[in-house]
Amino acid sequence: MTNNASEIKDLTGQAAIDRFKEIVKHEDTCLFSTNLGTVPVTTRPMGVQKVCDQGNFWFMSPADSDKNREIEADPRVQLFISNTKNYEFLSVYGHATISRDQAKIDEFFSGIHKAWFPEGKDDPRITIIKVTPEQGFYWDTKDGKLVSILKIAASAITGKTLQEGVEGNISVGR
Repeated sequence: MTNNASEIKDLTGQAAIDRFKEIVKHEDTCLFSTNLGTVPVTTRPMGVQKVCDQGNFWFMSPADSDKNREIEADPRVQLFISNTKNYEFLSVYGHATISRDQAKIDEFFSGIHKAWFPEGKDDPRITIIKVTPEQGFYWDTKDGKLVSILKIAASAITGKTLQEGVEGNISVGR
């Protein structure tokens, strides 16, 4: 019989920010959840534009979207990122703010955004959402998918405890 065992390693400050950036570098689409006080919560896929040096997650969104209305009513949000290629997973709880920061719009806007904002980066519907993380949790196999599968198989054959990876709380320490 096998037991899953992971190393517990909480990350704070710069180590947490570096982990956010590393996971987003491999997978920049997340599930962005709002209406956290209701069941079911509202969740949709969103592209992370950037994780900045302060550990904030940045997104672009239409001003008239349900998501923006939901954030205005309750700024609590939860982000879920799943990079199944490398077996990296991240859940981040935080607060969202909405702005029309033209410098951020200029920084993030690319041709693909014209699908949502046909007037380009001067489209009056563009807003920027900044998610400031408060707490989170991450899971990482450390070795990637293929090595993890081999370790699971070896553990099943030998009956030895599986040392699967690393997990822990993650906080930028605000």
